[in-house]
Amino acid sequence: MPHNLRSVESGYLQLSKQKESGWSDHRGRPVLQAADPQLSETEARPSGQHRQPVSGETAPAGDSTTISTESDYRDSYEIADHAEVLAILRSICRSGALITFVFNHGCDFLLTVILAVSTDGRSMVIDCGGDLEKNRRALLSDRIYCEARLEKVKVQFMLRGVTPAQYEGRDAFLGAIPDSLWRLQRRRYYRLQTLIVDPVNVRIPLKQEDGSVTDLQAEAIDISGGGIGLTIPPGRPHLEKDAQLSGVTIMLPKVGSVTADMRVRNTHDQTMPNGRIHQRAVCQFLNLPGPVMNLIQRYIFQVQRERIARRQWRSFEGVHRFSRFGR
Repeated sequence: MPHNLRSVESGYLQLSKQKESGWSDHRGRPVLQAADPQLSETEARPSGQHRQPVSGETAPAGDSTTISTESDYRDSYEIADHAEVLAILRSICRSGALITFVFNHGCDFLLTVILAVSTDGRSMVIDCGGDLEKNRRALLSDRIYCEARLEKVKVQFMLRGVTPAQYEGRDAFLGAIPDSLWRLQRRRYYRLQTLIVDPVNVRIPLKQEDGSVTDLQAEAIDISGGGIGLTIPPGRPHLEKDAQLSGVTIMLPKVGSVTADMRVRNTHDQTMPNGRIHQRAVCQFLNLPGPVMNLIQRYIFQVQRERIARRQWRSFEGVHRFSRFGR
């Protein structure tokens, strides 16, 4: 890790040398020459725990250098609560987990670590990479995608650029705490795309302001043992994010109806080919009873068997026609 980037570009890191910087490490020493609040004892990682990525180091196995879009990680949850965002970033700092910086329109990446998080929750100190030129380009970037692993869970967030700073007499980056981040976890359950010709209808009781209950009719687009994806046509009540839904009836074709409690994890609008705008809602099952889980799994297995049988029959028909043509 370089101790001085000024030899690469004159005036590159012209930092304030004021002693009243307001930052201190776990021993109470001033460590960052920048006008930011103080660090608490638990938020500055001792220098002996710094992970030093070296020049030319490659990303760890299994880590991606871009924001993940694999289907294995589609069960992602955005965290916008500032206190929770800070708690996750501080955990990454304490654990010394490597962070992949992706910038310059995805053309560059470097490995780094979070060195400290400010107690006022506005900024954090990030170690410089091992490549001087990449460090320079990172400082010129206004969008930096970051990815780390915390307890085997992928965490992603975006920084609106970084500025030069110093930490314990060494060059570092200073970045603002992101407004939100994403935790992406591998699915625990297989997710089945439901059939268009034999849809899974869902009835959701919604309590009105006057105390009455109105049933919202929706249709499932996918289902698993952990949750269900819904589509709601225009003209019907919309679901709110984080709303808890009780007594939801799910009608599983050829299996039966089940009742479950759910929480709305995410919603968005989607324009259909006919121009109509449907609401899509991703819901998570809450305390799903064992018998209900068994019925959902039975439906999933049944649809899978039918699809496999259809594929095998089509394959058999194709081979049979080819053999007759060959004769």
